[in-house]
Amino acid sequence: MDVVVAGLFSLGVFLVIFVPVAQRLLGVRFGVVRMVLAAAITLSLFSPIANALVGKPPYTGSNGVAIAFLVLTTLFSMLAGLVFLVLAEALVPTGSLPRARDLRRDLSGRIARTRRYLQILRIAIKHGLGPYLRGRRRPGRENAAGQADLARSLRLALDEAGVTFVKLGQVLSTRSDIIPSAVATELSRLQDQVSPAPWPESEQVLTEELGAPPRQLYADFDTTPLAAASVAQVYTARLRDGAAGSGADPDAGAAVVVKVQRPGIGALVDRDLDIVRRLARLLERNTDWGRSMGVRALADGFADAMREELDFTVEAGNMTTVAAGRSVASSNDLVVPQLYPERSTRRVLTMERLDGIGLGNARQAIADRGLDPVRLGRSLFDCLLGQVAIDGVFHADPHPGNFLLLADGRIGMLDLGSVGRLDPASRDALQRFLLAIDHGDPVSATDALLEIVYRPDVIDERALERAVGQFMTRHLAAGVTLGPAMFNDLFKIITSHDLGVPPEVAAVFRALATIEGTISRISPGFDLVAASRQFAATQVTDRLAPDALRRTATEELATLLPMLRRLPRRIDRIAAAAESGRLGVNVRLLADDRDRRHITGLLHQALLAILGATAGLMAVLLLGTPGGPQVTSSMTLYQLIGYNLLVICAVLVLRVLVLIFRLPRHLT
Repeated sequence: MDVVVAGLFSLGVFLVIFVPVAQRLLGVRFGVVRMVLAAAITLSLFSPIANALVGKPPYTGSNGVAIAFLVLTTLFSMLAGLVFLVLAEALVPTGSLPRARDLRRDLSGRIARTRRYLQILRIAIKHGLGPYLRGRRRPGRENAAGQADLARSLRLALDEAGVTFVKLGQVLSTRSDIIPSAVATELSRLQDQVSPAPWPESEQVLTEELGAPPRQLYADFDTTPLAAASVAQVYTARLRDGAAGSGADPDAGAAVVVKVQRPGIGALVDRDLDIVRRLARLLERNTDWGRSMGVRALADGFADAMREELDFTVEAGNMTTVAAGRSVASSNDLVVPQLYPERSTRRVLTMERLDGIGLGNARQAIADRGLDPVRLGRSLFDCLLGQVAIDGVFHADPHPGNFLLLADGRIGMLDLGSVGRLDPASRDALQRFLLAIDHGDPVSATDALLEIVYRPDVIDERALERAVGQFMTRHLAAGVTLGPAMFNDLFKIITSHDLGVPPEVAAVFRALATIEGTISRISPGFDLVAASRQFAATQVTDRLAPDALRRTATEELATLLPMLRRLPRRIDRIAAAAESGRLGVNVRLLADDRDRRHITGLLHQALLAILGATAGLMAVLLLGTPGGPQVTSSMTLYQLIGYNLLVICAVLVLRVLVLIFRLPRHLT
C-alpha cells in the first residue's frame, strides 16, 4: 500500500514538471488523461534508459558526468512521453472522443433514442405494417381493399407515434402524386382527427401559463376540444365583458378559440427530430437521391420549423406580421384571425374564432355555394407568392388543414407557427427569377438563381444556363401540368452544379410544393404555371406604374447623389496626379491578418523542420565520429553531444508532426 501511495505521489510531483514542459516543447495543449499516461510512460522508462546509458549501479564516475547522464536520461525518457503524445494525436485526435460528462449524456441519449426506435417499430407492427417494413408486401401492388387497410394502419400508426410523425403524415397527405390517392385521403384526416389529450392535462397547462384557472379568465370555456392538431388542440371560449378589446360587444364578450399546446411534447419532439436528422444524414451520405434532394438541409429546416411551432409567442408575432402584410391586407378573399395578446403565452394562444370548413374537405361546399374554385385557388396562390416575393414573410406550412372556407366565402389562414422569411435582396432576386421565367429567358433566370443560392468559387455558367433552359422547356411550356417533379428537377440542377440552398429558400420551394397539393384539393385543374406568369406580369405592370417609377427613381437618386457630387473632385485629382507623374497604384500584399497568420505559421513549421533536420544530421555525424574525450568507459564527448542533438531533433520533428495532424481539423 505504501509503495502505491509513493508511486502516485511521485507521479503527481512529476506531472507538475512534465505538463508545462511537454506543452511548451510541442506548442499544443493536451487533455489530462493523455498527460497522465505520458508522464507515467516517462517515469517507467527512466530507470531502463539510465541502465542502458550508464550501466547498472553502482556508478563510479565523477559528479559532473553523473549530472550530464542524468540530464540525458531525463531527456530520453521525456522524449518517450512526447512520442506517445504525438502518436495519440495522430491515432485519436483531440476532441474525437467525448468527455466523460458528454459520454454519459450521449449514452443516455442513445438509450432513449434506441428505446424510441423500438417503440416506433412496435407501433408499426401493432398496426400491421410489419410486412411492408420487411419488404414482403409493397404498397403499389395492393388492390383497392389492401390500400384502404394500409392507409388506415398508416394513419393510426402515425397518430400513435406522436407529433413529429403526425406532421410527416400531414406533409404526405398533400403528395398524392407519390403515394396512392386512398392513402393520401386517409392521411388527410390527421389534420383534424388527432387523438385529443385529456382535459385535466390541458387545464393544467392553461393554469400554469395564464396564472389562474380558465373558468376565472373566460366567461365560458368548452372543455371538449373543437379540434385536436399535432402540436396543440383548440377549445372554444368567450372572453369576459370588456376583455375583448376595441370593437367588441362589452355586454357579451368575443367568441374566441384557445389553442393549448399538448402537454409534455417538448422532450418527445426533440428526440424524434434527432432521429429524423440522423436518418437524413444517413440518406444523404448513402443515397444519390438523398444528396440530390439535399435531405439533410431540408431535415434541418423542418426541425427548426417544428421548434418554432412549439413557441406560441412566435406564432403570435407571425400572425401580426402576416395580417399587416400587403398580400393579406389587400386581399378580399384571405383573412387572418385577430389575436388577443393578454390571453396568449408561450403555450397558450387566444384568437378570434373563425367558423368554417377545412379546405381539404371543402370541395363539395364550394360547389354547393356556387363559388368559383379557380378564383379561390388563384387568390390563395397569389397570396402566398405575394408573401414570398413582396412581404418577405410567408406561410411555410400551407397544407389544407391550415385553411378554412368561411361562411362568407373567404379563406381563413390558420396555424402561423411556422413561417419563412426572406431578406430584401433574396426577394428582389426571386422576383427577377419569376420575371425571367415569364419571359422564357434562361440567361436572366440563371443570373437571378445565382443570387438566390450559395455559389461556389468556380462554376460553369454556360452549363447551368443550358440546364435552366431545359428545365423551363420541360416544365413551363404551354399545356404542361405542374407537379412536384418540377421542384425535384430544380433541386437536381442546383445540387449538380454544387450550389447551396439557403434554408429560407428551401422553405420557399417546400411551401410552393405544398400549396400545389392544397389547391389541387379544391381545384384539380388549376394551372399554377399560368398563375405564376400572370403574377409576374402583374408585378412588371406595378413596377412600371408612374408612381412606382417615380418612387424608384427618387430612391436611386437619393442614393447616388452624394457620390455624384464627390465624383468631379475625384476625377480632377486623378487627372492632376497623372499630369504631374504622381499617379500610382498602391497594392498591399497580405493585408488580411488571417493571411499573415497563415504564412507565419507555415514559415514556423518550415523553420522547425529545417532546424530538426540540421540537428539530426549533426547528431548522426557526431555519433559516427570516432575518438574524442572519454566521458565514461563506453561513451565519448562527441557521442554525448550527439545524443543530446538527437533528442533536440526528435522534439522539433514531433512538434511539426503534431501541428500537421491538427491542421486538417482546423481547415474543415
